[in-house]
Amino acid sequence: MRMHGQKGITLSGFLMWAVLFIIVSLIAFKVGPPYMEFLTIQAQLKAISNDPEGRKGVRRVVEDLFNRRSAIENISSVQPKDLQITKDGDRAIISAEYTVCVPFVLNVRVCMDYAPTSAK
Repeated sequence: MRMHGQKGITLSGFLMWAVLFIIVSLIAFKVGPPYMEFLTIQAQLKAISNDPEGRKGVRRVVEDLFNRRSAIENISSVQPKDLQITKDGDRAIISAEYTVCVPFVLNVRVCMDYAPTSAK
């Protein structure tokens, strides 16, 4: 008679994987929203750069367009005065640089540097 070994996961193996999953989820929930805001800012800068009014690169116009779009998209990390505007031919290149620090656990913080641009 042949004996078959047991199949499945042990309690200690399950706990190890559960703790690992919880740590990865915690990191994703803390880092995810600032990264999503970065993607939103970058999309808005590209949209402003492609806008007929924003393409000229007039600072006041670009700031006004960004201010309106940031109110709709709930952007709080970058203000219109933080935008850097340069010209590349007939198109304006709009960029910004900012840092977001997120509290992680106790006195540990995760700091992320972002540089969205309309050039890419």
